[in-house]
Amino acid sequence: MIVMKFGGTSVESAAAITRVAAIVKARLERRPLVVVSAMGKTTNRLLAAAEQAAAGNLADALTGAQELREFHRSEIAALLPEDRHPALDAVLDREFASLEAALLAVNQAAAVTPALWDETASHGERLSSALVALAFPALGVPAKHLDARQALITDTRHTMALPLYSRTYARFRELAPPLLEQGAVVMGGFIASSSAGVTTTLGRGGSDFSAAIAGAGLDAGEIQIWTDVDGMLTCDPRVLPGGRRIRTVSFDEAAEMAYFGAKVLHPATVQPAMEKNIPVRILNSRNPEVEGTLIVSRQVVSGNPVKSIACKRGITVVHIRSLRMLMAHGFLRRIFEVFDRFRTPVDMVATSEVSVSLTIDQTHALDDITSELARIAEVSVVAGQSIICLVGDAIRDTPGVASRAFAALRDINIAMISQGASRRNLSVVVSDDALRGAVERLHEEFFSTLDPEVFA
Repeated sequence: MIVMKFGGTSVESAAAITRVAAIVKARLERRPLVVVSAMGKTTNRLLAAAEQAAAGNLADALTGAQELREFHRSEIAALLPEDRHPALDAVLDREFASLEAALLAVNQAAAVTPALWDETASHGERLSSALVALAFPALGVPAKHLDARQALITDTRHTMALPLYSRTYARFRELAPPLLEQGAVVMGGFIASSSAGVTTTLGRGGSDFSAAIAGAGLDAGEIQIWTDVDGMLTCDPRVLPGGRRIRTVSFDEAAEMAYFGAKVLHPATVQPAMEKNIPVRILNSRNPEVEGTLIVSRQVVSGNPVKSIACKRGITVVHIRSLRMLMAHGFLRRIFEVFDRFRTPVDMVATSEVSVSLTIDQTHALDDITSELARIAEVSVVAGQSIICLVGDAIRDTPGVASRAFAALRDINIAMISQGASRRNLSVVVSDDALRGAVERLHEEFFSTLDPEVFA
């Protein structure tokens, strides 16, 4: 069997769902479990309604919910024969009664608590999965619905829950096979529940993670991530259009690319697939004839030492300097304890005896962090920076990669450099303004000729 995950843009409308149905129908013999995200921007609209309810504007929040109901009904009704509209209304009645109860709870609490965030946000995938399962038969695809909250069991941490893998895999093996005998199985991504049955979520973008967990639990032959691009590219098309499609990459390369900005893949996705040695394929739901990008466990030998240039915008660099701490034991520990205390992850780090520079992309606690650090060191902050990451399994073992990169960037100011923490990346920090020019030069340097076995 295979797992097929479709993102929000792939199920955003009646026309999009019709395309998805045709893709699934062509693969019915492979017994697909279909994982869907919320339709279009539904999650954003749900959370906007929750914020309104928390601010005391319950009427506006309920109006927003009603508009969402009308949107879902309009798109799905267009796909169904008249005699199936009562079934559609039954799904909508159930889910929007639950949503209105969640918004009322938010209003009464005057806050979107983590538990209420999960409960409210979960309605996007609860709706899309139930409605896509309802629409598929009318489009020639026999289908059954599986509520992800019955199969995917997590700890009790809300908004970014961690799966309890052994229990989850057992539930998938129990629940999915009987349904797969009857046709495609449709499940919502992103959502789960605790052992006590309380709704949890895996974090924004977690539908990819859901698909990988389902695939690992069911020993799938392949996990397919259907999105709106032809696969993973040699550069981020939002920064520099015209990148070439990568035919095959390793799991390790894909993880680096995802973490440093390749939005077609959630960084956590590769973990369950890697552990079970299940290949992952990135495909385009608007261009299904293209073979996409295949992600495999083995190292992919290539004539190009760099497979892709990943980018992460909106980075802030924090410089920490203290002559008093020269060679002092525990200086780094004290620094990172501050970031840990304020739950702020660090991307890149560069050190000397008396100074540390590091990058962050979450600045919600930056004032508190700098105040704490100022007790032990001089602190300066530079915003508006970008990380550029050259990714490739062969980077460390190929002579001259760094010299080629720095020659290409010879007249661009580089704020930080990192190589060695990972075998497969070379990262630099430049200003946001210099990002496109830097990526363009690096792309010309490393991809002027391509290994046809690895790139399309």
